Amino acid sequence: MSRKPKGERHIGLLNGFAAYGMWGLFPLFFPLLKPAEPVEVLAHRMVWSLVAVALALLVLRRWRWAGELLRQPRRLALIAVASAVIAVNWGVYIWAVNNDRVVEASLGYFINPLVTIAMGVLLLKERLRPVQWAAVGIGFAAVLVLTIGYGRPPWISLVLAFSFATYGLVKKKVNLSGLESLAAETAIQFLPALAFLVWLSADGGSTFTSEGPGHAALLATTGLVTALPLVCFGAAAIRVPLSTLGLLQYLAPVFQFLLGILYFREAMPAERWAGFALVWLALTLLTADAWRSARRSARAPRADISNPSATIATGTTSAVRNADSVSPGPDPVDARP
Repeated sequence: MSRKPKGERHIGLLNGFAAYGMWGLFPLFFPLLKPAEPVEVLAHRMVWSLVAVALALLVLRRWRWAGELLRQPRRLALIAVASAVIAVNWGVYIWAVNNDRVVEASLGYFINPLVTIAMGVLLLKERLRPVQWAAVGIGFAAVLVLTIGYGRPPWISLVLAFSFATYGLVKKKVNLSGLESLAAETAIQFLPALAFLVWLSADGGSTFTSEGPGHAALLATTGLVTALPLVCFGAAAIRVPLSTLGLLQYLAPVFQFLLGILYFREAMPAERWAGFALVWLALTLLTADAWRSARRSARAPRADISNPSATIATGTTSAVRNADSVSPGPDPVDARP
């Protein structure tokens, strides 16, 4: 396997930090859009995201995929599902941030890898290693502890985790790269979102024209805020290993969690700390297991080269091991809260 030059890896890491750092700092952005209600913010994000991504594709001259996609009804249907699911994810996240639920929102992205694994077992009949079973069990216990702590199920976290896990599952089947996929999804969202904004303006409820040019400009930047970390993520994805991106993805919920408790001063009683501690324990187990698995996979090709007679046996063993395992979390996908 060829290795990227050191400079390329550094550029990839910087872009990865930038992408997940921007996603992690989103709780600082959405409150700036008040007094716009979350539904209005969501509609503007859909409209302006398409504008931003379309301009990027125009500059890159990457339009051939669109004609191919229009001739594939099944992929179009999957993109429609992805579009609906990510709309739910975006909407709930915006509502959570603007209603002082940043910590609970961060929990959704902490437990997302555990939900992804559970969906793989239930929907795809995948087999888990013992450590992965332990992590899922600990994650379930964490949700029970947090339910007791909140006095209700942490529904914001669960909706964010399940919607994003579903989105990742659908995106794997669609198999479009980041910009193209987001362009297709926001193209489906565009007309309903635009119709809602027109109706809202006619009804006198729009803040886009009533709160001054600065507020209007901020609403318009929701498209850039959506597209810019995606561009950085794309630059990172081609330069650093997927295992590295898998570790970097935890930066976003860590930043959100820290903002929730240090900046927004959200309450963290002992039972919530206990629930989060269980989640972090589960993620530590998954990360360690994934690291060991990646190291075994990296050593296998070298063993094959040094002992050609063992190639067939090693390949068969690796295939069985890969078939029996589930990744520790979703591949880092290309749309975040």
